[in-house]
Amino acid sequence: MTCARGLAESGLETVLVDQKRHLAERVHTTGIFVRRTLEDFDLPDDCLGPPVRQVVLYSPARRSIRLTSRHDEFRVGRMGALYRRLRGEAEEAGARVWCGHRFAGASARQGGVAVALERAAGGGTRAIEARFVIGADGARSRVAGALGLDRNRRFLVGVEDVVPSPRPGSAPVMHCFVDPVLAPGYLAWVVDDGHEAHVGVAGAGRGYAPVPALERFRAEVGLLAPVAGPRLERRGGRIPVGGLLPRIACERGLLVGDASGAVSPLTAGGLDPCLRQSRLAVDVARTWLATGDRAVLQAYQCRVLRDRFRGRRLLRSAFDRLRATAAVELALAALRVGPLTGVAERVFFGRGSFPDLDLPSLLAAERPAGLLASAVRALGRRAQQAAHQLDAGA
Repeated sequence: MTCARGLAESGLETVLVDQKRHLAERVHTTGIFVRRTLEDFDLPDDCLGPPVRQVVLYSPARRSIRLTSRHDEFRVGRMGALYRRLRGEAEEAGARVWCGHRFAGASARQGGVAVALERAAGGGTRAIEARFVIGADGARSRVAGALGLDRNRRFLVGVEDVVPSPRPGSAPVMHCFVDPVLAPGYLAWVVDDGHEAHVGVAGAGRGYAPVPALERFRAEVGLLAPVAGPRLERRGGRIPVGGLLPRIACERGLLVGDASGAVSPLTAGGLDPCLRQSRLAVDVARTWLATGDRAVLQAYQCRVLRDRFRGRRLLRSAFDRLRATAAVELALAALRVGPLTGVAERVFFGRGSFPDLDLPSLLAAERPAGLLASAVRALGRRAQQAAHQLDAGA
């Protein structure tokens, strides 16, 4: 919706397609917006819950570490209301929104792409002749497959229940449980903002079943964070944690958000990267369509962006291997020591995310590498020609 609004505002004829009949059904995110996003993007205040400043981190033995920020660190989005608001903004800008249409495939045409859609209700098909396709269709992107772009291979799988807050009007708090049995490779959580509570688990590994894990978690967490209220909504899905993919753009389209792997491999946070990358995608698509300069597509998948996730990928690998309960308990005990508590604070309250780079900066960063690659290729061709001449002389 961010891309659709931005492209429509640029005067491009834009159609937003979603297979859901209503954008608010089957939400796939907890909806936690971090401080950097709240500061940099004009999100409607009435679509956000109260700010959260406290995080309580629990070990497998339920020993706790309380972290408190001086800032409003998180707000949980009321995603149904937010999606409706963003759809309205996109339509006001001139975009058309087609719900109830499933992406079925795409094929190249001279000067564009033929997109095939399937109607969710009543069957039948529908086609669009487009100049460019943006795939914002989640962790297992069908658009990526149709365009020959890279697809995510590493995932967490999560599920959560949204229930009424057990303590209405109380100070918002985020409870995070590091437990390799309930949530191998990630966390279980209760985010209670005094209005709603989000109770969930996510993990990775062969045979991991998040729904039974969530049921066990809800049964045992009551003493620490009671969540016995009726379920208002169930959310779930795959979370890509392999980092930004190398090939996410081509002459026919590009990928944004989860489809491109723009999710923190460590924290699995994806809303801030999604918004920042979508803003960049608008500039890239608009410039490509206006100029036909392939350099802008290359800049969009610039190595500078992928390198920002390198440290988080290493930490993700370490987290994936931390499966012994005793080792996790020891690691959490170390974080209680004064200097090391800052590590936990940095993870939860740090402002690192998808870099906020504009297209001219990315083009400048990409050109030296492109010139070097061209020089290497030229040297390779000369060496090959010299070899052929030697062979001919022999």
